[in-house]
Amino acid sequence: MKKYNVLQLLFIVSGFLLLASCAEIMIKKSPEALDPLSVLQSKHMTFEDGRARFQEIFCSILADHGQKLPDYKPCEEALVYLDSATAAESKPVELGMSKQNYLVGLVPGLAWQCVRNWLNNDQTVIKHASSFGYDVHLLEVGGISSAQANAQQLKHGVSMLAGEGTERPVILIGFSKGAVDILQAITAYPDLRERVVAVVSIAGAIGGSPLVKNMQQWQLNLLTRIPFSECEPGDEGALESLNPEVRRKWLAANTLPDTVRYYSVIAHPERERISFGLKSGYRKLGGPGIGNDGQLVFSDQLIPGATLLAFVNADHWAMSVPVARQFSINRSTFANRNEYPREALIEAVLRYVEEDLTQPSSRE
Repeated sequence: MKKYNVLQLLFIVSGFLLLASCAEIMIKKSPEALDPLSVLQSKHMTFEDGRARFQEIFCSILADHGQKLPDYKPCEEALVYLDSATAAESKPVELGMSKQNYLVGLVPGLAWQCVRNWLNNDQTVIKHASSFGYDVHLLEVGGISSAQANAQQLKHGVSMLAGEGTERPVILIGFSKGAVDILQAITAYPDLRERVVAVVSIAGAIGGSPLVKNMQQWQLNLLTRIPFSECEPGDEGALESLNPEVRRKWLAANTLPDTVRYYSVIAHPERERISFGLKSGYRKLGGPGIGNDGQLVFSDQLIPGATLLAFVNADHWAMSVPVARQFSINRSTFANRNEYPREALIEAVLRYVEEDLTQPSSRE
């Protein structure tokens, strides 16, 4: 099988990231950007609004030790559509060590398995969360496999992580397609959902993406040929799993377990925060008239019935792949808006969920 040098690799990876943006997509634009909360409500989407408390936690982290972390931004730049009710509802924010005994699994998105070695990711999110006592692990899934195939991998991965004879509760955090894989897993495997107490979607492809409709599997398979790739073809079902029609039918046919609490962080960037490599996709999906992160429409990122934690001022790559941290050429070309305080964001997510799980559920 042919291998590529590093320069060719950059073209392949950046080219793949642009493939979805080349699809001919027709999205009806609104005359102007609308308040995203109103849009969600107008679509009769069920959710709880947890933005006020999350904002308080996230902003406290950024103010306390955020400047020591990579890609620092002040709170007013990191979030959009901030909740003005926060000041009136101010509560103390605990910034010490975790007091609970949760196992936390991070589930990456599409093609992560294919490019992780090339990115040489230093796992700073895991290291940072671990410094506050959170037991965080990366759960491997197939880079170009279907949600069904990856759900089976997650079942095995959580079992291996948790071990036999232990009752430690599990929190699963999914980035992009990883959130879809998680929902598939907890719905398909009763023994898994008995262990999982919370699911968090970070820019999750819950409703799929229209951009995948005109893509072909052979294009995605190119990622198995890059140097150091650990990507196997698997069942080659990733694109189908991200098709909006497939996602809508799946959501209609499957009831999410009510023993699990759900949370969504939605990427809803300002136009200036879209990387060059995502600008075409951003326009295809409607631009500012239809809020999107360059890969997903914002309303397709919400888990039904979830607690909405935040609208973040970051594009899709900035939420999930630290492309610009590894190579300076990326920062000046296709990933020129990739910087975001991911470590502080995940810490805020974990602190919010840990606090929230001690409160009675509104479903009970």
